Amino acid sequence: QVQLVESGGGLVQAGGSLRLSCAASGRTFSTYAMGWFRQAPGSERDFVAAINWSGDTTYYADSVKGRFTISRDNAKNTMYVQMNSLKSEDTAVYSCAAGQSVWALRFGVGVDYWGQGTQVTVSS
Repeated sequence: QVQLVESGGGLVQAGGSLRLSCAASGRTFSTYAMGWFRQAPGSERDFVAAINWSGDTTYYADSVKGRFTISRDNAKNTMYVQMNSLKSEDTAVYSCAAGQSVWALRFGVGVDYWGQGTQVTVSS
């Protein structure tokens, strides 16, 4: 069993930055691929970024490529996403997820565990 807890959300002005963290419980964190997803009000949950177990393979949604950077620290059982040049359309609840395949996570499938989410609001 893995529990995921997100933190770092908040209110930021357009053009600003935030770093979200996803802390995982359990000893098996390093064996999971991890991902970030987001859901804006009235919209479906969308893929944001994913990273494989070792951190050497990453994927990004086109909408965040070049602005967001996903990373992980297996020694700390924590995954991060650094979000720069934030836009109003980045406003959403951001959730982290753990799965067996980083390739599958890109399509929002094969998720074994979800976090509860953290709100990110970007004011224009």
